[in-house]
Amino acid sequence: MTPPPEPPRDGRRQFSDNPLTWAKDWVRSSPGTHIWLLVIGITSLVIAAASDGLGEFLIHRTSSNIHELNEHPLPSLLISGFWIERPSSFLLYVVMFELLHANVERWTGTTRWLLTVGGAHIAATLASQELVLLAIEGHRLPPSMTHVVDIGVSYGLAAAAGVLTYRLRPPWRYCYLAGVLIFFGIPLLTGATFTDFGHAIALIMGFAAWPLTPAAAAEPPPGDGDGPAEPAAAPPQERAEPPGRAEGQAAAPESPQAE
Repeated sequence: MTPPPEPPRDGRRQFSDNPLTWAKDWVRSSPGTHIWLLVIGITSLVIAAASDGLGEFLIHRTSSNIHELNEHPLPSLLISGFWIERPSSFLLYVVMFELLHANVERWTGTTRWLLTVGGAHIAATLASQELVLLAIEGHRLPPSMTHVVDIGVSYGLAAAAGVLTYRLRPPWRYCYLAGVLIFFGIPLLTGATFTDFGHAIALIMGFAAWPLTPAAAAEPPPGDGDGPAEPAAAPPQERAEPPGRAEGQAAAPESPQAE
């Protein structure tokens, strides 16, 4: 009987040479990413097929703006992550999901990936809308901004981009990190909007998710790799007591041996 093949030692999944089988294995290795993509594809078709008035209603109704957060806090936070404003950009999101979300999910696992990108989406949405509210109260933005369109999946993508930094090895890690910081940093320095602040917050949360990554679990404890460790001092050996002697009982005198 032929023994089963050993699993790869580096923890990576092995994919088939058959393109169709490879695609199935890839989807199965990142189910959350592709379920999310499927829902976005369906909602994009709904927006594309709807009339202008209905499409505008759906976009505003599913936004996580100040009005909707006050009226429907939980649904608006969750539903807004499954819609995109322009269905024509769906293929671009497919590419970004495969490059960022799929790789992060395969690396960290579905649960940790979902905690990271879901938490970043919620935190970035709440923080950015709080900035909008403060700007409205300070008369720097008009009151109509309470109904601003705030939907999309970009906050989750920003968080995934941050986590993926730890997946790469030097020197590629530093090149990638520089590109990410430039991409998200330039809008902050050139007339940032509330969405740009949300992206920055989500990116920071992605960087902060280091403890959830396999790289953190594989990191050697402090002291490893700094030279041979000092041997621990051996505890002082206690004098062995003769078997059978009760605690605190004096030793019997030795009898003289016969010559």
